[in-house]
Amino acid sequence: MADPAKGRRHAERVRELVASLVREIKDPRLGMVTITDARLTGDFREATVFYTVLGDVTEQASTAAALESAKGMLRSRVGHALGLRHSPSLAFKLDNVLDNVKEIDDLLAAARHRDEEVQRLAAGKKYAGDADPYKSEEPEDEEQGERVSAREDLG
Repeated sequence: MADPAKGRRHAERVRELVASLVREIKDPRLGMVTITDARLTGDFREATVFYTVLGDVTEQASTAAALESAKGMLRSRVGHALGLRHSPSLAFKLDNVLDNVKEIDDLLAAARHRDEEVQRLAAGKKYAGDADPYKSEEPEDEEQGERVSAREDLG
């Protein structure tokens, strides 16, 4: 098994290379694509490249087709630049970051709405007990005297 740090360096290099090479693809089907991540297997023979596409489902499908058709050229250029014995085969996977961002924003808005509702309901209310439930009472002098005398008796 290869060194994990070496694998991360090669994966980062694959991501950078594919991102720069995608700009050179002259396919009209290729949309506004961003390479977000790349992962390599332990033997460096297979690379999964994650990408996002700005646009709707049809633009995502056409970009996927364009990347699939340019896969051979990208693989040979990446393999040559990496200098490995075997060029890693490339697999492109759509990264749904924008969908995840929208879902998280919706969840945060719902939580914010619930917090505002709780604050609205709590406005003007009083606590059920005392304002300071952790009152510390000063011990009486008699009790302290008894404690001291009890300790002296033991010693």
